[in-house]
Amino acid sequence: MTRPQARIPAALVPLSLAVALLGAVLLGAPAHAAAADAATTTVTWGVRPADVEPHEAGRPNFAYTAAPGETVEDALVVSNHGAAETTLRVYVADAFTTSRGVLDLLRPDERSTGVGAWTSVGSPEVTIPAGESVVVPFTLTIPSDAEPGDHAGGVVTSLASAREDGVSIDRRLGARLHLRVDGPVTPGAALADVRAVHQGVLNPAAAGSADVRVDVVNAGNVRVDGVATVTVSGPFGWAARVQQVDVPELLPGERTTVEVTVDGVRPLLWLGATVSLVPTVVTDGTTLAPVTATAATAAVPWTLLTLLVLAAAAVWTARRQARRRTAATDRLVAEAVAAARAQDAPTVPVP
Repeated sequence: MTRPQARIPAALVPLSLAVALLGAVLLGAPAHAAAADAATTTVTWGVRPADVEPHEAGRPNFAYTAAPGETVEDALVVSNHGAAETTLRVYVADAFTTSRGVLDLLRPDERSTGVGAWTSVGSPEVTIPAGESVVVPFTLTIPSDAEPGDHAGGVVTSLASAREDGVSIDRRLGARLHLRVDGPVTPGAALADVRAVHQGVLNPAAAGSADVRVDVVNAGNVRVDGVATVTVSGPFGWAARVQQVDVPELLPGERTTVEVTVDGVRPLLWLGATVSLVPTVVTDGTTLAPVTATAATAAVPWTLLTLLVLAAAAVWTARRQARRRTAATDRLVAEAVAAARAQDAPTVPVP
């Protein structure tokens, strides 16, 4: 059962606990959104979870644990910090992990299949007088066949406008929504497609670097993150270099590519790269068993080899020229000796 929209004085509303979504939804840090419409009027607003029973007051975002078939009622506070009345669209969308490893939300024209599809908003569009706030109720109904584990999305407010050049701009501000559906919890993570490339340097006496990329996959049904340890070494583990990198939060079933550059890598003709990930369950900090993947790449010291080839070519050329000079000198000496003998030979008279 949804509750009717109610207005509360802006003076009673603390600063927004949501994240400014300008073009893309960025979830995590407190902020408010500011926009300028065609008439250059500044529109500034903020959102936060409402302080309604039975939910905890002062929440930074929406987080629930519920059983399949259960219904959760809650509300969003939308505050107009601008000097003019503004109208905003309100909706709920599924979250996903971007290629940069950050959580984003589907656009209004993209179809949600999780919490975005399971949530109905009491007021899909709200008009807020200047300096005031409204409470927008919403109802989350978990399907009876919902998969156990974590589901993520966000409650979004949107301001669409058009510039003079005809470009449409959608400015969004939202609060993260996390749902844990009761049932078996199977956390897990996997590594795939490890790639390593050696980057040499011109100075043959200096070490280069190795670029290592690996795909991290959330193979379970709860959110995970973690720390990956990348080890790069030559044959038999020679000259090993180690570097760690944080793996961002991943939703169930999603993957992201983690890249790291390991410096101080010697070109030992062959390099092995080993990535070891220690996954962590985001909700309770449980550490999972490490997962490991490996890759190999050539690490040829091309600069040194080029110098050796040039040096060998110079030695060969010098020896060849020396042999030629020696042969030419021998020919001249032989010719001189032959000429001298011809001059010294006695003349025999003819009878």
